Amino acid sequence: MPSISVRRLFSDNQYKLQLAWVAGNSGADNRIGVEADKPVLALVGHLNFIHPNQIQVVGLAESEYLNRLESGEVCYQFGDLFDISMSLVIVANGLPVSPSLRDYCHKNDIPLLTSKLESPYLMDVLRIYLQRTLAASAIKHGVFLDVFEVGVLITGHSGLGKSELALELISRGHSLIADDAVELFRIGPETLEGRCPPMLRDFLEVRGLGILNIRHIFGETSIRPKKVLQLIINLAAADDEYMKQLDRLSIRTETESILNVNIRSVTLPVAVGRNLAVLVEAAVRNYILQLRGKDSTREFLERHQTQLKENEQYNENSPD
Repeated sequence: MPSISVRRLFSDNQYKLQLAWVAGNSGADNRIGVEADKPVLALVGHLNFIHPNQIQVVGLAESEYLNRLESGEVCYQFGDLFDISMSLVIVANGLPVSPSLRDYCHKNDIPLLTSKLESPYLMDVLRIYLQRTLAASAIKHGVFLDVFEVGVLITGHSGLGKSELALELISRGHSLIADDAVELFRIGPETLEGRCPPMLRDFLEVRGLGILNIRHIFGETSIRPKKVLQLIINLAAADDEYMKQLDRLSIRTETESILNVNIRSVTLPVAVGRNLAVLVEAAVRNYILQLRGKDSTREFLERHQTQLKENEQYNENSPD
């Protein structure tokens, strides 16, 4: 199951959440991960002894309760209550840290952090962060582009010209997200987000030219850090037999399942004389129209049926 360390969580959110490390430094490598019976959103929550969260957040009410524990107003031993499994404790709202809590975290190697931000906002940001970081992921071979603000993954066998096609689309004003290895993360029930591995960021490999730095050649707007995947365009080598079997009307909508998410797909035959960049742009424009309820194939078939009915009526009414 995917997981991250407390050290990484602190590093990624230190300035955004105004985090400060108070105790439990030896627990920096504690893991925060998704459990089979719990969603990602259940990883973070206010202090809970019955159903403990991996990240326990101490807000105003929780801090008041801990103070009552220390003063002896509540008849429980502090250590007995905290004999639960947790990876991290965060004291929010700029509240002072309880000495007993600090000592407990230090002895049990549990990182203790503080934040000046209010606990509800703190938990919302952490839940979104963990949902993206711990999302189920897969790596697909292809080129991932932003074409007309639509995330398009171009796939196909090696040697069909995926990188060359991407280079032409970039020269037309579209943007590159990732080349060769595309990291896909399921950030929602029906949403996949594509990103580029840090090692390959900004680079595009083209046979004969080698490695190209797209950011340096085409400028900042030619690169996007991430994009939601909406359309897959599969390039297929076309011979005479393939072209004969091709569904010219494309009546059936093709989809491809990635991480149990169905993504609309289109297959483009690669043959001499076919301008693939124009075809990709047309496929994306057609996809956008379909999202708006306009289906060219359906309109054509309806017009065809209407014409047939009119011809039948004309033939019935015409004298022999």
